Amino acid sequence: MPRAKLSLVHAASGSVTAPPAESDSVLVAGVLAGDRRCKKELYLKHAAYIAGMCTRLLRSVDASEDVTQDAFVLAFSKIGSLRDPAAFRGWLASIAVNLVRRRLTRQRLLRFLGLDRDLDDAPLDDLAREDLSVEARSELAALDFVLRQLPVQQRVAWMLRHVEGEPLEAVAEASACSLATAKRWIAAADHRIRRDANLAPHEEPS
Repeated sequence: MPRAKLSLVHAASGSVTAPPAESDSVLVAGVLAGDRRCKKELYLKHAAYIAGMCTRLLRSVDASEDVTQDAFVLAFSKIGSLRDPAAFRGWLASIAVNLVRRRLTRQRLLRFLGLDRDLDDAPLDDLAREDLSVEARSELAALDFVLRQLPVQQRVAWMLRHVEGEPLEAVAEASACSLATAKRWIAAADHRIRRDANLAPHEEPS
């Protein structure tokens, strides 16, 4: 079977032409100086990316909105600890991913207790493009089923790498683990996907 095409919907910004955005370094400096406009600009600049990522990781639009808001609140509350202002987006993503992991862990506990009401309300095939073929949707549904069975850290690492397209270094940073551990989690997820969903795994460079 050919490898599944993960053509998932990514959040897009408006089509209105806007002036060139200020760099994250400049905006972070403004936030540190107490400029509320810079805080708003950072939010507008990165909210769509964080919300889209969280929606696909959590499979829930409502949950992703909560996590996105919480991630920005946490980021702004400890922005003074950011050593490289130019790396704001990656740092913010790592905060959001940590919140996602906590939420997924809590969901698993609720399932164990039989209290998993209205969780995971957006399967991957529901998040796909409208023009996606029936066969591709079937593959996404199979993939989604396997991903739900994975340990949280493997699921998040695999989706960051192969759905969000993040480099391995960014996956490791967001997952708060070493590069070797991130590779191991992704490889373990690929093995389960190959075995249980009958989809071709992604090959990572050694």
